Amino acid sequence: MIKLFSLFRASRQWLLFIGLLTCTAANAAPPKNVIFILSDDHRYDFMSFMPQAPKFLKTPSLDKLAAEGMHIKNAFVTTSLCSPSRASILTGRYAHHHGIVDNSSPIPQGTTFFPADLQQAGYQTAFIGKWHMGEVDDQPQQGFNRWVSFRGQGQYVDPLLNIDGKQTQLQGYTTDILTDYAIDFMDQRKKDKPFFLYLSHKAVHAEFIPPERHAGEYADVNIPYPKTMANTESNYAGKPHWVRAQRDSWHGVDYAYHGDLKFDDFYKSYAETLLGVDDSVGRVMRYLKEHNLDKDTLVVYMGDNGFLLGEHGLIDKRNAYEESIRVPMLAWAPGMIKAGQSTDTLVRNIDVAPTILELAHAKTDINMDGESFLPILAGQQKRKDDREFMYEYYWEHAFPHTPTTFALRGEQYKFIYYHGLWDKNELYDLQNDPQEKINLIDVPAYQDVRKQMRGRLFDRLEQDKAMKVPMRRGSWQAAERLLD
Repeated sequence: MIKLFSLFRASRQWLLFIGLLTCTAANAAPPKNVIFILSDDHRYDFMSFMPQAPKFLKTPSLDKLAAEGMHIKNAFVTTSLCSPSRASILTGRYAHHHGIVDNSSPIPQGTTFFPADLQQAGYQTAFIGKWHMGEVDDQPQQGFNRWVSFRGQGQYVDPLLNIDGKQTQLQGYTTDILTDYAIDFMDQRKKDKPFFLYLSHKAVHAEFIPPERHAGEYADVNIPYPKTMANTESNYAGKPHWVRAQRDSWHGVDYAYHGDLKFDDFYKSYAETLLGVDDSVGRVMRYLKEHNLDKDTLVVYMGDNGFLLGEHGLIDKRNAYEESIRVPMLAWAPGMIKAGQSTDTLVRNIDVAPTILELAHAKTDINMDGESFLPILAGQQKRKDDREFMYEYYWEHAFPHTPTTFALRGEQYKFIYYHGLWDKNELYDLQNDPQEKINLIDVPAYQDVRKQMRGRLFDRLEQDKAMKVPMRRGSWQAAERLLD
């Protein structure tokens, strides 16, 4: 049965690949190389071409990537936390399937990451940057010919890198250094083979440190506070109690990082740190054009999580609100993707692996939950009516302020279910209430919607055998040591 499934998958990939060939311009074959650039905690709306972006924000390279390629406007993660999201990208699977459910979970034995399938298809592969899976391991992982990484979260300045298994101390700004290694890999690669480059930035993860050339660039700007940041009764009417309580915690605007930072400074340093990532994207694009690789390469830019900057009185991620689960995604492939395109199609982090495998015509034995969006990039697939997906987050010892959360997010409605505490669940009409101000969970007119979405959520959890909430042995002290 497994062989039959693999044969069916391979046949389907071949048919889709032939279809892609026929749909592109007669003089332009699909790109053979792939560069996947992953930033950390980049909000979906923090690109200066976005109408919602702060007026002071400047991201010229990301803007150029969008203008010359495609903006995937509805990109999401299925878990808004570093390790689970990164594992979902590399496996095409939900966290309850790949098993890396939090930032301290080890990689289960037998786990396969899709770059190993690319190697089997003849690709040279490189991983450059933040790995952050398997406790705090920085050792080379299967599936990569070139490895440059660091322990845990790493650091912004003078990083200690693991380069192909050897510890090497470097001086300089980490975002720039990682980009140097990415370009070096492209310089040193075998020119007769396609390549896959996974450039995984630490930035813009807190605590933010911008490169010196950008430090203080936004010092004098005015911060546009979100409307849902106000600490008023009307703002929290109908909200779960834990949300307002979190205002006075590590991840709340009133006691952020236990009072060690001011919100305005936090906001500005976040935006300044993002400038370093934008510089990196620009360098990669220039390299491709200068070396005549632009017509042969697909570049995908994505964030591993969203990030709240005051919405509902919160900072950080983890919860199921839009700013937490929604991420930026851009795709650039001159010759395949028409310049200036955008799509409303809902795309998830679990869709990245099958998309790249399809482009590479590579087979896989990974039982993926995601599906390829390559036909969307090529402009040959119409938008589906609704791509409802499941979101999951499991309570952590290190950050106990956010409860275990399950959610269904569709085109119009989002249902959020909290496990392990006596509090309200949530239901939002995203089309009429995109800022998630009005919780409809107890409104009589929406009880059918609530019941149906709750039923679908639990049906999926039961079908996937995901009803056992993971327990982790730990403590505040142990968790803090892991994060040091």
